[in-house]
Amino acid sequence: MPQSLDRLKESPSQTAGPYVHIGLTPNFVDIRGVFDTDLGSGPLVNDKTRGERIEIRVRIIDGAGAPIKDALVEIWQADADGLHNSPSELRGTADPNFAGWGRLPTGMDTGECVFRTIKPGRVPFRDGRPMAPHVTFWIVARGINIGLHTRMYFGDEEAANAEDPVLARIEHRHRVETLIAPREGDVYTFDVHLQGERETVFFDI
Repeated sequence: MPQSLDRLKESPSQTAGPYVHIGLTPNFVDIRGVFDTDLGSGPLVNDKTRGERIEIRVRIIDGAGAPIKDALVEIWQADADGLHNSPSELRGTADPNFAGWGRLPTGMDTGECVFRTIKPGRVPFRDGRPMAPHVTFWIVARGINIGLHTRMYFGDEEAANAEDPVLARIEHRHRVETLIAPREGDVYTFDVHLQGERETVFFDI
């Protein structure tokens, strides 16, 4: 017997731009009076936040090697003890002086954004094994229909990275380096390549 086809259908995806900043970071593009400040643009840390202060410099790069100057980047991460600022965190109480989430646009001049945060602690994988310290990224821009998820790992955490259960699942081992940010002083530089030979590993989550 034929099945009824009158069920609700999935809504079609919709590109995030070119109006992503109007909806999410209006102050950045000089549209005033919508929000006092753009959500997620405030400081992640204050003078009471526990942990090592760092900067993460992010560039989103297209297939031709040019920085994308109108992308939007969100990060979320654990605090210095490996706890998330989330109601679903059941292992303990996260640092109340650490936001754990931020949102910034890439700059119109440099194609870069800078998060001033702390180095996160290790979080357990679903089987209990500790993951290496990392920061999760979500990226949207014009032409990207579905937000891209990736992770940034720390270049000075070689031992932890070597035993990370997520990095271990990447089949083409030469691509692991696309998730590793080198450190210079207290600054980590993370270039996200959307296409090309150096394309960053993205996760289907």
